[in-house]
Amino acid sequence: MSIEVAVFNAHRRRRAGSARLAEIVRRVLRRERRGSARIAVVLIGESAMARMNRTFLGHRGSTDVISFPLGAGANLEGEIYVNLDRAAGQAREYSVSAASELARLVIHGTLHLAGYDDRSAVKARRMKAKEDRYVEDVMRQVRQQGHHERKSG
Repeated sequence: MSIEVAVFNAHRRRRAGSARLAEIVRRVLRRERRGSARIAVVLIGESAMARMNRTFLGHRGSTDVISFPLGAGANLEGEIYVNLDRAAGQAREYSVSAASELARLVIHGTLHLAGYDDRSAVKARRMKAKEDRYVEDVMRQVRQQGHHERKSG
């Protein structure tokens, strides 16, 4: 059993650290006790996300993240599409780092694939609390790695 994560950067201008995003997905799935998974994270822009939102969900306009579960069974498979343009804007709006907002969106998509639902107020609160814990955990790890790199550098 293994957790395989592939990250594809399909955005024309923006880039994000593939290894870090893949590790975030693996970390969340391990904590959710999902030992077997194949996940693709695809980083796209505003217009591509608007097309996907309209085509697959029937919604007008763009959004920040969409998850698609693929198949059923013990082996979790799915795709997470993250809007890098929206992530950058939301980071400014919420006064958080771009890395933190991108982590939040990847975590949110991963939780959807793991079976979490945010369509009711109660479920949304439960999912948000879990999302907040995972973001805090990931960002603490990033700060610790930066501290260790500065000490050894």
